[in-house]
Amino acid sequence: MFYFLAELLEFEGLLNLIRYQTFRAGAAMMTALLIGLVIGPKFINMLRVRQGKGQPIRDDGPQSHQAKVGTPTMGGLMILIALTVSILLWMDLSSPFVWACLAVTMGFGLIGFLDDYDKVTKRSHQGVSARVRLLAEFIVAGIASYLIVSQVSTDLYVPFFSGVSIPLGWFYYVFAAVFIVGFGNAVNLTDGLDGLATMPVVVAAGAFLVICYLTGRVDFSEYLGIPHVAGAGELAILCAAIMGAGLAFLWYNAPPAAVFMGDTGSLALGGALGAIAVASHHEIVLLIVGGLFVIETASVVIQVFWFKRTGKRIFRMAPIHHHFEQLGWSESKVVIRFWIIAIVLAVIGLATLKVR
Repeated sequence: MFYFLAELLEFEGLLNLIRYQTFRAGAAMMTALLIGLVIGPKFINMLRVRQGKGQPIRDDGPQSHQAKVGTPTMGGLMILIALTVSILLWMDLSSPFVWACLAVTMGFGLIGFLDDYDKVTKRSHQGVSARVRLLAEFIVAGIASYLIVSQVSTDLYVPFFSGVSIPLGWFYYVFAAVFIVGFGNAVNLTDGLDGLATMPVVVAAGAFLVICYLTGRVDFSEYLGIPHVAGAGELAILCAAIMGAGLAFLWYNAPPAAVFMGDTGSLALGGALGAIAVASHHEIVLLIVGGLFVIETASVVIQVFWFKRTGKRIFRMAPIHHHFEQLGWSESKVVIRFWIIAIVLAVIGLATLKVR
């Protein structure tokens, strides 16, 4: 909105800063952060009153989690409100990338909300059936993939090597949709401890803020040997807004959490990161930057596969963060150490920009 206002009125001086993506990224982050912090207390109280007993706690999970009974869920709505307002204020709304990523964020958020609502009202862990949820996710991701891929090439770029890509042709549309859905669910699986998913999402968004800005610049992309995507720089503002909204939520989600983000937040944020990676042609880099989410998902896949084949478990409990809890690590120790892993992986992912 402010972007169009500056273009229309051609303000001089301070308002000319609105034309710069770096300024709008900073403004978007601060806007989302302030909105999240301001609405947090009343929003959490509202959720607590409406939900009563809060999110159902798994009986087969770590026994220490029973102390969390009564903690409200659907806190992802706080993130989505702060994120949406910030996006509408500071992003160039003429960009198809903006609407594609916003469609994924809001669409996945709605799917997650319906799942959370079902769990809370029925006092069950089941929620919406997996088939229905996945079908809805693929519909949303498919539409977004069409909007994104119609603006970019259908090549899958390989990090660490300059100019190396795999031409996927029409299959790239399928790949993009699967990638977005997969990463959305990967973040969802990681969201099992207080603050565990929130900070790695913020870290990944910070890394992709840099990646999207550089990808959108012809000069920097040519110098670094990375694919140039016209208009991708606008996604840096989205990444900044995710960081601001995520940090605001972490203020209330830090151990011991006053609210859980639920599927409402985790699906939305994971889907948004997946869509941003597709739009910026850095899908493989996201698997490195968001490697923690990949590890969490892999632990579940390995556990299920091995148990069905042998009747035995590799991990004491999956996802893997519960395995370390069963080994005797405190929840805060698991969370902080996983944060460190997320930061290291983000640095490695950023290093791929130069090591080509």
